[in-house]
Amino acid sequence: MAEDIYILGIESSCDETAAAVIRNGREVLSNVISSQIDLHTLYGGVVPEIASRKHIEKINQVVETALKEAGKSLEEMDGIAVTYGPGLVGALLVGVSFAKALAFALNKPLIGVHHIEGHISANFIEHKELEPPFACLVVSGGHTHLVVVKDYGEYEILGCTRDDAAGEAFDKVARAIGLGYPGGPKIDKVSKEGNPDAIHFPRAKVENSRYDFSFSGLKSAVLNYINSCEMKGEVVNVPDVAASFQKAVVDVLVEHALAAVEEFGFRRFAIAGGVASNSSLRKAFEEACEKRDIEFYCPSPIFCTDNAAMIGVAGYYEYIKGMRSGYDLNAVPNLKLGER
Repeated sequence: MAEDIYILGIESSCDETAAAVIRNGREVLSNVISSQIDLHTLYGGVVPEIASRKHIEKINQVVETALKEAGKSLEEMDGIAVTYGPGLVGALLVGVSFAKALAFALNKPLIGVHHIEGHISANFIEHKELEPPFACLVVSGGHTHLVVVKDYGEYEILGCTRDDAAGEAFDKVARAIGLGYPGGPKIDKVSKEGNPDAIHFPRAKVENSRYDFSFSGLKSAVLNYINSCEMKGEVVNVPDVAASFQKAVVDVLVEHALAAVEEFGFRRFAIAGGVASNSSLRKAFEEACEKRDIEFYCPSPIFCTDNAAMIGVAGYYEYIKGMRSGYDLNAVPNLKLGER
């Protein structure tokens, strides 16, 4: 039997400092996340400089804890995988610099991982039977991508957002209706008390691009509705606004994704990213895929938000393909999926 391969994953692209130890690409031995969410809530969103400083404070401790929980040493790692883009440049630099220092000091392979590839790879953790090819919708605070996963590390982007990402729209609308940050979980929670059909908000289509998304018009429609109510002296029903907005986002995501799945004949479909933990989105996809006899996959919520386990998994598949990064690896804040 082949020897086990252990990958140390490091993630610091936004406001979570995370480290994980992965065995053979599918088994999570540890997954440690130090979240800054309470700190950034004070400012209504992530403050890049504060995020970077906190990563510097926490990264050594987080990596040590991940190794301790896994019962492994740095010397036992076969490779060091780290997110190098996209994300906040200062935050990314902390993880990349730390990973490069470890790889150099230990003479271990360094593997730069694309953040979106990490999110997609999160599906492999709990679904051992899932293998490419399949279609995947990545929905997070900074990204909305409809992707064909051709093979491990090989992707074709069918569609992406032209303006706001879905998660960004959630944050902006949540702020407008007084729910605060982070918007996604708060809208998901309060929507359960509202009527999703109370207000009709637009479902945007992008001309000449069947699979691209646009959420800025929807966000503006919500803001206009709130302003209109205030001008008329009417009370804004927050749960109804939240539920109606959420339904508009979910309807578009489901419609575009399943149109692609049917056109290209995929029998397997997955979702990933922070917004993939939204209960309405998960339920809508479960029902739509079941109706069409399509196998549906989604990670547990802990693997939807930013974490290092997903980076370790993606790093493992890059490692076994022989992909290596040099010590000149740098943070690339606007890195495109499929770029090197």
